[in-house]
Amino acid sequence: MRIAIVGAGGWGTALSVLLAWRGHEVYLWQREKDLAEEARSIRENRVFLPGVLIPERVKISWDMADAVLDARMWVFAVPSQYMRSVARKVREISEGRGKVVVSVAKGIEEGSLKRMSEVLLEELPGATPETLAVLSGPSHAEEVGRGMPTSVVVASKSQQTARAVQEAFFCPRFRVYTSDDVVGVELGGALKNVIAIAVGICDGLGLGDNARGALMARGLAEITRLGVAMGAQPQTFAGLSGVGDLIATCISRHSRNRYVGEQIGRGQKLEEVLGKMVMVAEGVRTTSAVRELAGRYGVEMPIAEKVYQVLFEGCDPKRAVEELMLRQPRPEVWGWA
Repeated sequence: MRIAIVGAGGWGTALSVLLAWRGHEVYLWQREKDLAEEARSIRENRVFLPGVLIPERVKISWDMADAVLDARMWVFAVPSQYMRSVARKVREISEGRGKVVVSVAKGIEEGSLKRMSEVLLEELPGATPETLAVLSGPSHAEEVGRGMPTSVVVASKSQQTARAVQEAFFCPRFRVYTSDDVVGVELGGALKNVIAIAVGICDGLGLGDNARGALMARGLAEITRLGVAMGAQPQTFAGLSGVGDLIATCISRHSRNRYVGEQIGRGQKLEEVLGKMVMVAEGVRTTSAVRELAGRYGVEMPIAEKVYQVLFEGCDPKRAVEELMLRQPRPEVWGWA
């Protein structure tokens, strides 16, 4: 199958390598011409995924039409805040009719508070809920690109579409499950980044494993509460796109969101941390969107609220932890069960 991957960051590059191993004809779209030419020449994405060989089977192009026009499947692997503008660029070439459209981004659009599948459906007139899928789970690009065992879930309103994506990606090193809970799978992938920032702050403060475990468990409760309020199935958050991705993102040395939190916990300012990073930490902008969503749906999310206050309102991280610990005692399970 001919597959176009729109976005040549670390995740898009890793998926291009995976799909080439799988035997597909892969086109990888890179926005910057000079980076595309370099990657084509040396068969490596030295900026976003250094040390991973890109097979010759992957055709790297900065020409959007060349990449997407004849592909049967489009995989959108761009940061969430750029998804709409990139989708519009694709729309200038094709509306997406007859294509399977897959979002692998993990974020929520600021302002509109839209999930990525919603953005793609708005911007690609030929796409429908039945031809669109989202893929998520514990899947760091650094490990997928090196062929390390990974399991993910793909969700679609159409069982046929979910199975088509499963078949396209499934291989001994990349196990793919299916789901019909598009909302839950997307929200799990986006919201866990906010909790990973909280865990990073905890680690930066040196608060230990007990605090880390508590943040992850209570963070999952917050994610589930908001997800259920937005129409997701609660059991989805006990799966790969929920607790699986949450654990991986909160403990991994590859996690950009955890890194941001850790540096802030050590006393750096957000602007300083982001200024040193090459890749995007989706959780920073998602934190603002989650705060708005929590207000819209009337869902209490104290950890996410404290992350927002630390990132954007100058709240001292130690004070934020104290205020979380001193909240009114209550039952462990409430609000969504």
